[in-house]
Amino acid sequence: MSDEDRPPVWRRSEPDSPCQTICLIDPATRLCIGCNRTADEISGWARMTSEARLALKAELPNRRPAVAKRKGGRSKRIADRNNSR
Repeated sequence: MSDEDRPPVWRRSEPDSPCQTICLIDPATRLCIGCNRTADEISGWARMTSEARLALKAELPNRRPAVAKRKGGRSKRIADRNNSR
């Protein structure tokens, strides 16, 4: 829903959160695998100025390569076990 479609009471002038609702902190990089923010950046979002939020959002795409993706979980372990036979 765009900001213009929201009732006036819900319209906000600050940038939307980059949260992707995939909240899991990668232990190696200490970044959320959903939004690429640190835990401090996530918890401090509400206290940040609009300028700070925009600057952070601009930086997040550069962090994506550093964030580890899941390596397959259970299905990967089963495949590895079958390939080692």
